[in-house]
Formats: sequence, structure tokens, C-alpha cells
Amino acid sequence: MNLNKSDFGKTENAGNILTNEEALALLKDWVKNEKLIVHMQQVGHLMKNYAASKGYNVKDQYRWYLAGLLHDADWEKWPDSHCRIIIEELESRNVDPEIIRAIASHGPKYFGVEPVTEMDMMLYAFDELSGLVHAYSLMRPEGYSGMEVKGVKKRLKDKTFAAQVSREDIADASSRAGIDQDILIEFVIKNQIDALKNFDI
Repeated sequence: MNLNKSDFGKTENAGNILTNEEALALLKDWVKNEKLIVHMQQVGHLMKNYAASKGYNVKDQYRWYLAGLLHDADWEKWPDSHCRIIIEELESRNVDPEIIRAIASHGPKYFGVEPVTEMDMMLYAFDELSGLVHAYSLMRPEGYSGMEVKGVKKRLKDKTFAAQVSREDIADASSRAGIDQDILIEFVIKNQIDALKNFDI
């Protein structure tokens, strides 16, 4: 799945975005797996909230949200061309190259694109960890309520739990972002549940 390139989109398209309606229409057309939709919505919400926590303006928060929301849009329909198809689609729609590049770099060992910008690194950081935390919530009778960092870390050490989640990627992403893993986990726990509310596709 190596993308074999490092430049994405056109600089003159900086600031261009899909509307929320356009983004959701794309997902409705491409994605039928409800679990995958939940994952992308949760990552989008985490990205938006992280941007907000850094004091970025509403438009920038939305750009971060789009990167998270669309990062796995082609996974179900074109698994062998994952990332390539959504990148080509967003390039054809003249979307902001920073959004496209973040999507291209959310799995560096798979796509061959190193996370460089803050948006790149945080999408990489939230992707796998979000999936593991959500899987943990589904096994708990109380879901996210009362979830603690130590519980998530216990599941991280248990490689038979959510075995498809790459522990290596989680550790690498946290290191690249320069954020202590406990802090990252706590942020995900606190912000992820809200992504399940008021989302319809």
C-alpha cells in the first residue's frame, strides 16, 4: 500500500474543505460498515477537540475533524488501495493539502509517508489508540463511564485483546507526538464518548 510519493494536493488549495454534508455523503456512498463509521467519527471528534484544546480557530478545528473523519473512508470498499483512493478523491475535489497529507501519513510503515505536521502526528496518534479504547468500552458493562487509564494500559499489554490494534504504532505515534502515553489515553477516554452522540449517516 506504499503511496510512493510525499507531496499531496496543491498549495493553492490551502484552506479548501468539503462541507460536512459533502463529507457525510461520501461516507454514505463508500462505507456500509457501522463499526468503521463509528471509528472514523470518533477519530474526527478527537482531532477536532485536540485542535480546540490548542486554541485553534473553528475553521481549523473543522479541518482537523475532516482529516479524522475521512482517514479510513476507502478501507472497506478498496482495502488493497487503502489511502490511495481517498487521497485521489480529495485531490480531485481540490481539498486542502494539509488534510490530504495527514490522511496519507496516518500509517507510516504501511503508506511510506512520515508524519511531519502536528495534524499528521495527532491523526497517527489517535487512530489505533481510539480503536483500542472503544473496544475496551464495549467489554465493560458501564462502557466509558468510570474508565481509567490503568485499565486501558492493562489492555494494551494484553496482545490478545483487540489483537488487530498495533501496539507498536501506538507507542511510535505517542513518541513522535511528544505526548506521554498516559496523557494521550486520558484525552481519548474523556473525549471519545461524545463522538457517539448526534451522529447520523
